[in-house]
Amino acid sequence: MRVGELARQTGTTIRALRYYESVGLVVPRRLGNGYREYDPIAVRLVDQIRELMALGLSVEETRPFVESIAAGADDADVCAAALATYRSTITGLQERIGKLTAQRDALDARLDAVAGRVVTAGPAAVADPGNLIGRALPALVFYATDGRPVDLGALGPGRSVIFVYPLTGRPGVDLPNSLLEVPGALGDAEPATWFRDHHAELRTAGAARVYGLSAQSTGYQRELAHRLRLPYPLIPDPRLTLAAAFGLPTFTAGDMTLYERLTLVVADGVVSHVFHPIPSPASHALEVMRWLTQQRATAGDEGSRWRRRAS
Repeated sequence: MRVGELARQTGTTIRALRYYESVGLVVPRRLGNGYREYDPIAVRLVDQIRELMALGLSVEETRPFVESIAAGADDADVCAAALATYRSTITGLQERIGKLTAQRDALDARLDAVAGRVVTAGPAAVADPGNLIGRALPALVFYATDGRPVDLGALGPGRSVIFVYPLTGRPGVDLPNSLLEVPGALGDAEPATWFRDHHAELRTAGAARVYGLSAQSTGYQRELAHRLRLPYPLIPDPRLTLAAAFGLPTFTAGDMTLYERLTLVVADGVVSHVFHPIPSPASHALEVMRWLTQQRATAGDEGSRWRRRAS
C-alpha cells in the first residue's frame, strides 16, 4: 500500500510515517519508479507504535515491540522484550508524578497565601442568615477546583446554588477530637456526595449551576473533587473571605474557624433564598430540588395568568 493509504488506515499523518521510516521502525520497499510500498504488516506496526506512545513510551522505546512483530516473534519473545521497557517507563512516570504533585502542592499553598492577603471589609455580623435575602453577593473572585475563576458577583444568568459546609473528612485520616461532633466531618465526603448524587435532578429543577464552598484549602478541595468525580466545582475559602465580606455565619471548633452549614440560591447576583438551619443534611439536596421545582411551577402559573390577561 502507498503512504497515503497507510496514514488513512492508521489514523496518523504522512509526516509521522516519514519519521518512523527515518528511525528504521516502519520501512517501506522502494519500487522502480521511486514510490514507497508498504507491506500489510505496516498497519500493525504503526498501531503498535501509537498505542505504546499513548502509554507514555517514546518512539525509540517502542523499538523492541515493533522489531519483534516485524520478525514474527512469538508472544513470549515480545513479553520478554517488554518487561524492561515497561518497568523503566513506569519508574519515569512515577518520578514525574512526584515532581508534578510537589509543584501542585506548592502552587496550592501560594494560592491560599495570596487569598489570605485579599483586602476585605471587616466581619459583617448577621444575626439571622435569612437577612441575606435580597442582598447582592460581593464581587469576590475565587479559583475553584477546576482551575477556573469564579466571580461571585457575576455568576451568570439563572439560579446558582451554593452549598456552604464546615468540612469533609478524608479516608483513613483522623479528625481532631474537637471536630468529631461537627455534622459532616465524620464521613469521608458526605456534604459533597449529597449534592453530587442529585446534581442532574437539581439542574433539571432549575439550577443553572452548583458550587460547594468551605474553608478547606485548595489542595484539600481539589483532591476531594478528583476522588469523588464531582460534576460541579468546589470553592476553597480558607481565609473566610466571604464570611468577612458578606456576613456568612461561622463557628469555632478547637483552633479552627469553619462555616456553618447553609445553602444560598442566587439569581441575577442577588440572594433569593437561604436554607438555614439544615436539620437533615443527608436529604438537603432533595429539599433544594423541591424548592427549585416549586419556584419554576409558580413562575409558570404567573406566566399563564399574564398571557390570559393579555389575550
